[in-house]
Amino acid sequence: MQLFYVPDISIHPVLSEEESGHCVRVLRLDIGDAIRITDGRGFFYDAVIERPHPKHCEVRIERKWQQPALWNFRLHIAVAPTKNMDRMEWFVEKATEIGIDAVTCLNCRFSERREIKLARLEKIAVSAIKQSQKATLPLLEGMTDFRDFVKRPFDGQKFIAHCGTGEKQLLKACYHPGSHALVLIGPEGDFSPEEVNLALEQGFQPISLGESRLRTETAALVACHTLQLLNQ
Repeated sequence: MQLFYVPDISIHPVLSEEESGHCVRVLRLDIGDAIRITDGRGFFYDAVIERPHPKHCEVRIERKWQQPALWNFRLHIAVAPTKNMDRMEWFVEKATEIGIDAVTCLNCRFSERREIKLARLEKIAVSAIKQSQKATLPLLEGMTDFRDFVKRPFDGQKFIAHCGTGEKQLLKACYHPGSHALVLIGPEGDFSPEEVNLALEQGFQPISLGESRLRTETAALVACHTLQLLNQ
């Protein structure tokens, strides 16, 4: 069944202009056709089209139900956005399909990008939850100062993946399945030594993601996929 995203569907049973256009003009759905809607907060709504207008398609909600939890832990990845924004968008899309709860864009000393268009990333994430049939939209946080971020409280295991010297375990060896996880991924130039030290002071554990040297967005996705596999 075709899935649409309407965050306020429970109080306003009308598809957005974009979703209405896709529903009526592209898919050519009509009165009485059944569709499924998500509010991005964990709920699906089975609905029937009542007025198929291409800008404000009205529906009747037949059933509301909560999607069972797809994983039993909270996964948060904080990553320095890449210079090429297409690569960051790729990460958000694939991580959303795999399963992630939150993504924070870090502003680090060696960051190649200082600004992002959060609305664009949100649009990518919405498309990904519809593609993967998920009812929960990940929380996306715009550019956030590294020093401020690492000082925030987090109820779970905290990791920092970096390329510097020092003893590091593989992520799969030090993560405890079922625990909430927060992973820091640096820019192409890596975290500065001062940033690594600050993270360690704040309780982050240094980790390795394997022998290969990975691009920023690849490292972030490897961390996401590894943690999801360990919780299967």
